Amino acid sequence: MTVFTDVVCPFCGCLCDDLEVTVEDGHVKGVKNACGISRSKFLNHEKNRLEAPTVDGVEVPLEKAVDAAADILSTSMRPLVYGLSSTECVAIAKAVELAELAGGVVDNTSSVCHGPTILALQQVGESKTTLGEVKNRADLVIFWGSNPSQAHLRHIIRYSGMAKGRFIPNGRKDRYIVAVDIRKTGTTRLADEYVKVEPNRDFELLQALRAAVRGHELLAESVAGVPREKVTELAERMKTAKFGIVFFGLGLTQSEGRHMNIDAAVGLVAELNNHTKFLLTPMRGHYNVGGANTVTTWQTGYPYAVDFSRGYPRYNPGEYTSIDMLARGEADSALVIASDPVSTFPAGVVRNLAKIPVVTLDHKVTPTTMLSKVVIPVATAGVEAEGTAYRMDGVPLRLSKLVEPREGVHSDAEVLEMMIKRMGGRAY
Repeated sequence: MTVFTDVVCPFCGCLCDDLEVTVEDGHVKGVKNACGISRSKFLNHEKNRLEAPTVDGVEVPLEKAVDAAADILSTSMRPLVYGLSSTECVAIAKAVELAELAGGVVDNTSSVCHGPTILALQQVGESKTTLGEVKNRADLVIFWGSNPSQAHLRHIIRYSGMAKGRFIPNGRKDRYIVAVDIRKTGTTRLADEYVKVEPNRDFELLQALRAAVRGHELLAESVAGVPREKVTELAERMKTAKFGIVFFGLGLTQSEGRHMNIDAAVGLVAELNNHTKFLLTPMRGHYNVGGANTVTTWQTGYPYAVDFSRGYPRYNPGEYTSIDMLARGEADSALVIASDPVSTFPAGVVRNLAKIPVVTLDHKVTPTTMLSKVVIPVATAGVEAEGTAYRMDGVPLRLSKLVEPREGVHSDAEVLEMMIKRMGGRAY
């Protein structure tokens, strides 16, 4: 029996790095310090596994599956490489290289979640910090359009709400938590203050808060369903905080306004920094979606939606993003890595995806593997394969290899390297 300590959890953007995993006879037998979802991922990673590589539903040797995948991508006019947010960084780099080699488009899951965040921050910049600084210093925490009590289960305990820090010795007692949302959630129930905003009117409330922080008198009786007095009180609380942080989620990025909501939030935080220390951080979902953006950026100069059809990278969200390409029927093949678009994309887009040959690299049976022409089982990153992932605050952490994968099963990076060699070698 072996006990691994300081294990990084490969589930959500928190990347909790304090897990203790017990391995016996090559199997995970116990997990400590993990949330319920994390514990289930470690203890059940062997269930519902893909048994063997398949082509058209028929089991084949790995080499034949790799050949079939390489043939599909190399003969396509408009191949799409998608996913990448639930694997490690070397695999992401190789996927980008493969897209370049095939003259296709590479996109990751941020295009359907925090893509608007990236667009806004490219325009106006950001005031950011690490989760460790939040733990040690933040006395005012605002969750806007996010619900960590259900999406990031240990976020409040480890970093933002209850954790005791160097300058926050009493944890929860030293913090004031505000939840801004359209409805009550688990997070609003534990917050000190719940601000109910009307759907799709976050932009108005953010701009009103910015005006109040500047000292302007609000003339309207209410803004976005929030009484004027409450807006003024919240603005004053933000100004007088010693260290404030806004954690925002898809409630802000996927409602009307989209990237303009984030632009307004950045402007509010910038205004607050004339009075105190204030920052903001997106609540990233998949454990390495930040790494997918980071690696794609250092490889191409752009974070997602990158087209190589002209031999050099071009960036245009809305044109080269996966849902838009598939909705137009533009992609004529797809390579899906560490993702399940059939379960998450709109129905019309899924119908178009089902019309083209799909190659999927995954470790579990999913709706996407069920409609794929080529399916290749891979090792689970963070359990059966090591690598690097980026936490939601941009801090890179090392994933552990705890157990050996089944014989003949390789990591995402190794399978992608096989495909690159089969397609003729390096793209650069």
